[in-house]
Amino acid sequence: MPSEEPPEDAARWSPLEADEWYAARNATTALRDVLTAAGMARDFPYLRADLNAFGHGLIELGRVSPETAERLAELLRRALLCSRGSEEAGNSRTRKTD
Repeated sequence: MPSEEPPEDAARWSPLEADEWYAARNATTALRDVLTAAGMARDFPYLRADLNAFGHGLIELGRVSPETAERLAELLRRALLCSRGSEEAGNSRTRKTD
């Protein structure tokens, strides 16, 4: 007796059943939270999770103003400086104990 459920095929595929969709959605949520904390929530009105035709997860940032791009670049520069500073501090602590 054949199964009552039709076989899975590409026409019945749903992005909500793909791990890539959830990874993209979680990454979008994390980015949204950081942008909100930086006061930039309204600067990225097109931010969303998506999948391409091959099922790869993507994050759509959308178009932003030049001012928003400059502010984002400055935030990234500062984050890099903080990261480098904490790495250097960790290295100097390691050297002192050697």
